[in-house]
Amino acid sequence: MPATKARDVMTPNADCIGENETTTDAARRMKDEDVGALPICGEDDRLKGMITDRDIAVKVVAQGRDPSSTRVGELAQGEVVTIGADDDVETAIQTMIDHGVRRLPVIDGHRMVGVVAQADLARALPPDRAGELVAAISEQP
Repeated sequence: MPATKARDVMTPNADCIGENETTTDAARRMKDEDVGALPICGEDDRLKGMITDRDIAVKVVAQGRDPSSTRVGELAQGEVVTIGADDDVETAIQTMIDHGVRRLPVIDGHRMVGVVAQADLARALPPDRAGELVAAISEQP
């Protein structure tokens, strides 16, 4: 039976970076874990946002900010786009397309239980559907 729920295709146990950790800490963790994004969690363990390697390059380094003193929580903006663990894969796809994101934190209740990345969905989908997903997200500004 094909994977139909977000929990079936997600990368489980995704680590959060604390909102008070620095962007240097985030960059090191991204390097160590070989990922391009990390969820940002607050002191209350609730998801506050996502930080990407691009955020560090564009919003910190390119603006002359000090990565060792810039807190990742300063880069968490707006409402976080998430998907429920029991939401179907089609909902995850549509959410990615609608919001132009390549990664979705997966929430079960108020707790983050994993992350669904574009690559996770591409592996779970038939090749033609995976191509549609990649093309649709790539068209986003």
